[in-house]
Amino acid sequence: MKIDEVVKKETIYIAAIVGLLSVLLQAVFLILSKWDYTVLLGTILSSAAGILNFLLLGITVQKAVLKDEKAAKKTMEVSRLYRMLFMVVVVLIGVNVPVFSIWAVVISLFFPRIAIALKPVLDKNKK
Repeated sequence: MKIDEVVKKETIYIAAIVGLLSVLLQAVFLILSKWDYTVLLGTILSSAAGILNFLLLGITVQKAVLKDEKAAKKTMEVSRLYRMLFMVVVVLIGVNVPVFSIWAVVISLFFPRIAIALKPVLDKNKK
């Protein structure tokens, strides 16, 4: 199955905003004189996981719309469970492995959500 163009476009948008927020996070740690390689690695871990989570959600929705209502609901529920478990594993790794900054891991987890919240505002400014 090919990934729909809308899913690609939205994932690229999420990746761009997450990338921008990641750079800002690095700058904040630098300004506070708290930056080290663990901040960079923690940001990369959480940001990549968040972008992948969004992409997998988009692919799941793409598959679900082709199914009847009951099967679509089941597909979405199973996807949500596996994506949530994936994110829990990422957080556990980020918090327990010392090469990752706990703060960078946790803060970066919110970047995709911030990107989603900004989308209507940015789209409104385009029009």
